[in-house]
Amino acid sequence: MKMPELASRSWYYFRIGYYTYLSFLLGYGSTMVTIYYLAIKNIPELERVFSRFWLFAVLATAVGVPMGVVTGWVHTKRSSLWKAEIDIGAEANPYYYKLPPGYWREALAGILRDTTAGQKAFGKGEPSQPGRQDKDRGARSEA
Repeated sequence: MKMPELASRSWYYFRIGYYTYLSFLLGYGSTMVTIYYLAIKNIPELERVFSRFWLFAVLATAVGVPMGVVTGWVHTKRSSLWKAEIDIGAEANPYYYKLPPGYWREALAGILRDTTAGQKAFGKGEPSQPGRQDKDRGARSEA
C-alpha cells in the first residue's frame, strides 16, 4: 500500500473511531460528572438519594441504555427520519443507487437485468424467450 493511500485510510479510520467511540465515551462520562456535581450535589433531596457518584452512574446507565435503544428503534423503524437520512445520503453519493463504471455496469448489470426479467416471465407463465414455448409449463397449465 502506498503512503498517500495509507494516510487517507488512516485518516478515515481515525475519524470513524473518534466520533463513533471516543467522543461517545467522553461525552457520556462528562455528562454524568456534570449532572452529578452541578445538579445533584446542589439539591439536598437528590443528594440523599444519590449519596455516591457510582450509584448515580449505575442507575443513570440502567435507565439510559434502554431509553437509547428504544429511541434508536423508533428512529429507524417508526419514523420518516431514517428514510430522509438514507435519501439524502443517496443524493450526496450517487454510488448508493447507481452502478459504478466498468465491470459492474458492462457485465454484471446486464446479467442481473436479464435474470430478473427471466424470473418475472417464468412466474407469469410467459415464455422466457420470444417465440419459444416451454412444453412442461404448457402441460401443467392444461391439466
